[in-house]
Amino acid sequence: MANSSFEEKLGSNKFVVTTEVGPPKSVDISEMVHHIELLKDKVDAINITDHQSSVMRFPSLGGALLVKELGGEPVLQMTCRDRNRLALQADLLMAYSRGITNVLCLTGDSVDVGDHKEAKPVFDLDSVQLLKMIRTLESGTDMGGNELKAAPRFCIGATVHPEADFVEPQLVKFDKKVAAGAQFFQTQGIFDLASLRRFMQYASQFNVKILAGIIVLSSAGMARYMNNNVPGIIVSQTIIDELAAVEKGKGLQKGIEIAARMIKTIKEEKLCHGVHIMAVGNERVVPGILEAAELVNA
Repeated sequence: MANSSFEEKLGSNKFVVTTEVGPPKSVDISEMVHHIELLKDKVDAINITDHQSSVMRFPSLGGALLVKELGGEPVLQMTCRDRNRLALQADLLMAYSRGITNVLCLTGDSVDVGDHKEAKPVFDLDSVQLLKMIRTLESGTDMGGNELKAAPRFCIGATVHPEADFVEPQLVKFDKKVAAGAQFFQTQGIFDLASLRRFMQYASQFNVKILAGIIVLSSAGMARYMNNNVPGIIVSQTIIDELAAVEKGKGLQKGIEIAARMIKTIKEEKLCHGVHIMAVGNERVVPGILEAAELVNA
């Protein structure tokens, strides 16, 4: 199977733009289909989240298949929280057989933050081990050392958190992910470009592509909620104050403005290789953000 067009774009000088769609907690996929149709020709790839925040939803693999069927470029998000190494490998073989070659490797949020707190977490592997597992499959064997009749070929990525309170452990994990074979990184939400600049001074020594995570905020209340409840998110007080200053009902409009402003600065200053836009249920606004950020593919 040929390399993915997403992988080719990562290898070019193009400013890469990805976004994500959250699957529904339902068998009604009409809204997800609408969002995929809206975004597929405006971004370079669409991530499908994998039970984000440990909330049970339609599966990432099913959503990635849908993106492919609708003519888009999917990035399969895969967490280690819910499946052991047998299930992870099986899902990867299934994905590759259907033309899904981009995978974002995640350890996964704790079940304590989700809607099935009685669920038993698996965590047979972590994200670094998952990256290594995929490279093992590509070499022609499974994790048990058994030969595959045909080997897959993936473009694999991971996440990093440049705005962590203690960034040194993040850099250690980043090093391990690079060594394990990660080709690209989508960062956690960036709200302070100074943090991104500092991280890129370190990351630029590695042959990997960095896509800055841009979260679209809809209100000051949402920003405060994410600070208090979403692992890894740190919205600055400056941005909270900016959102709080707008009149009622104009929060999302201000959030779009903030996101576009950050994307435009990242591109103009060439801070990293692209952005990953997380609209958190407001996927419909992504085209407007791209237009406001004056991106070529808007």
